[in-house]
Amino acid sequence: MTSRLERVTQQRLDSLHRIRAHGINPYPHSYHPSHTIKEAITLFAQQGEELRAMSLAGRVMSERPMGKIAFLDIRDGSGKIQLCFRRDLLGKEKYEFLREVDIGDIVGAEGKLFRTKTGQTTLEVSNFTMLCKSLRPLPEKWHGLANVEKRYRQRYLDLLSNADTRTIFMLRSQIITALRGFLNSHGFMEVETPVLQSMAGGALAHPFITHHHALDKDLYLRIALELHLKRLIVGGFDRVYEIGRVFRNEGISVQHNPEFTLLECYQAYADYNDIMNLVEEAVSHIAREALGDAKITCDGKTIDLSPPWQRLYLREATKNYCGIDFEDYPDANSLREAIAQNLAAGGLEGNIPSREWEGFDTMSRGKLIDKLISTFIEPNLIQPTFLLDYPVEISPLAKRKKDNDRLVEKFEAFINGVEIANAFTELNDPLEQRDRFQQQLKERVGDEEIEIADEDFLQALEYGMPPAAGLGIGIDRLVMLLTGQNSIREVIFFPQLKTKSEF
Repeated sequence: MTSRLERVTQQRLDSLHRIRAHGINPYPHSYHPSHTIKEAITLFAQQGEELRAMSLAGRVMSERPMGKIAFLDIRDGSGKIQLCFRRDLLGKEKYEFLREVDIGDIVGAEGKLFRTKTGQTTLEVSNFTMLCKSLRPLPEKWHGLANVEKRYRQRYLDLLSNADTRTIFMLRSQIITALRGFLNSHGFMEVETPVLQSMAGGALAHPFITHHHALDKDLYLRIALELHLKRLIVGGFDRVYEIGRVFRNEGISVQHNPEFTLLECYQAYADYNDIMNLVEEAVSHIAREALGDAKITCDGKTIDLSPPWQRLYLREATKNYCGIDFEDYPDANSLREAIAQNLAAGGLEGNIPSREWEGFDTMSRGKLIDKLISTFIEPNLIQPTFLLDYPVEISPLAKRKKDNDRLVEKFEAFINGVEIANAFTELNDPLEQRDRFQQQLKERVGDEEIEIADEDFLQALEYGMPPAAGLGIGIDRLVMLLTGQNSIREVIFFPQLKTKSEF
């Protein structure tokens, strides 16, 4: 039995053949509208009936034939407008050609604007041109594209059908533009660094590996931007940033995509206190620029992004939320035993999620603390919060605290229970940096998720890097926060998905 889609596609193919039989090219090379739809509507509101004739172009989203008059709605990238076709104005032959125009086709139209009795701005068409014949029907007008998997796999249909999706991605662009403007206004220079790298360093992550045939060597897709940006600090650029894709060969979830957009910036002669100020100023500025307000609503909660944000020391947080003072447990075994005892006594609410804590018996001290943070502390950090001063094992690239060499000057920023920023005062002692890399490698043999010692980076430090602080912000998570989305797939145009299934 022939499906509806097959029947509709065949009808449109037949229409395509009829158009060509009349000597009309349904796919012309170009068309030059005089205005966008938004521009046309704005000008008409200002000039009214004095507005001269114009030409517009867009995709047909609906049609309403009424005998000797017909109405079509078209949409371009700026908005939507109604077109009015009159048989007495177009002539019989041109008016009859409207039969070949289907929803989804792209047309160009010339005419004058007027306002209908209901007050709707409308273009009275004196001539029109087929610009692209659509061979497949759009999703149903009133229901849009609801199938979640199809929305992600065929994002173009999602964008055509769902206004909310278009709004999210327009806001994403505005958020990134506002971030760039903020950094540029604070003296930072935007740069680009290699995506293909001989060593995958700058973060704890599993890398993607590829092979370069001409060099006959394996290369890694970058997992972070850090090590090359700090080379630029060594080279004399005091404030640099990059917004770029990074790649981590890890799981897929509502908060994780194998490739994502990351901002990293580095400021010479600064420490993590300076970067805290920068972050709270930047995020509140971006919210006002993109949304018009520094207050947002997430999951029914009002969150105020205005400075100052709460400062909370990690040690105090683990005491408060986990009942554990990690300073009392200097190695992995003692900390692991304390966690197990606390769980057995009911001190930690609920059970440790098996997937999140897989490999509990072999986790390093740093990873155990990191899991405590993600499981028991993060969900409680709803209002903007800086979590301060992490164990040295977690951040081998960060500078130690002046008064406690077991901790480093590092913070993570959380909003609505989600980490959005990570920063620290950079370690610029080349000898200590080399020792830390070597110690980490000894402690974590066989663990692919480690920092890789980059010899060229270590040599760069030996030439001298000024005191500096660095920052990383996950752009996708920031967009999720500011647009009220709970899945990273909603804010990435083309998210990575599992093997295609039927939809």
